[in-house]
Amino acid sequence: MSHRPSGRVVAVGDLAFRVLTDASGRDRGHPTVVLVHGIGVSHRYFLPLHRALAERTRVVSLDLPGFGGVPKPGRDLDVAAMAGAIGELLTALRLGPVVLVGHSMGAQWSVELAIQRPELVERVVAIGPVADRRHRSMLAQARALAVDSLGEAPWINQIVFTDYARCGIPWYLAQLRHMLAHPLEERVAALPVPLLVVRGDRDPIAGVRWSRELRDRAPVGALVHIPHSHHVAQHAAPRAVADAILAHATGRASAHEG
Repeated sequence: MSHRPSGRVVAVGDLAFRVLTDASGRDRGHPTVVLVHGIGVSHRYFLPLHRALAERTRVVSLDLPGFGGVPKPGRDLDVAAMAGAIGELLTALRLGPVVLVGHSMGAQWSVELAIQRPELVERVVAIGPVADRRHRSMLAQARALAVDSLGEAPWINQIVFTDYARCGIPWYLAQLRHMLAHPLEERVAALPVPLLVVRGDRDPIAGVRWSRELRDRAPVGALVHIPHSHHVAQHAAPRAVADAILAHATGRASAHEG
């Protein structure tokens, strides 16, 4: 499957989202999966995963306000506010309950939304979640990102860094401040739905210790390691990540738990 999903801009109050939907697999017995990107980027690094999921279920990818060329808000949005806006979008689209998949900072927004609006979220998947409480500083995160970029494929870095440029420094830094202030390890403990943590086994941003801590703090948690992958595991190994998501969606254990 090489086509691009159809997309449209949807306004929710004073905020704009881009919504890309593929329903080709909607009759396969799995719940709808919603993909939430991380800081600075867009749906583009989700496309291989989007396509892999679309073979088996309905999948929706989002571009959040200020990212991926979507107009920037005229106000600041912290993690809780962005999560609330995503919830309003899902309500407007009549989606839910869904499997909410967040990558990097997208994991923060996804966890917050599940806490705020549990009726909209059936399960949460956190891919490469941030920010490790032992390295919760701008310098530490920059170092980890630099190390990760050395291991990612060139085409992944091209997508990520061109999206950073589209995002722009002011909006990136505003969201970075919220990302570093967010205590994800405390918030997952309040999750009313099961959590799956997914990490590339070579990810320097979401390390093993941190990922296990999130799994263990969640009331119901699991952890899957994706072999031979770094932080953007969903682009490097989309079928393995799709398998993990759909196994979680149906309550089946994974051979890569640990």
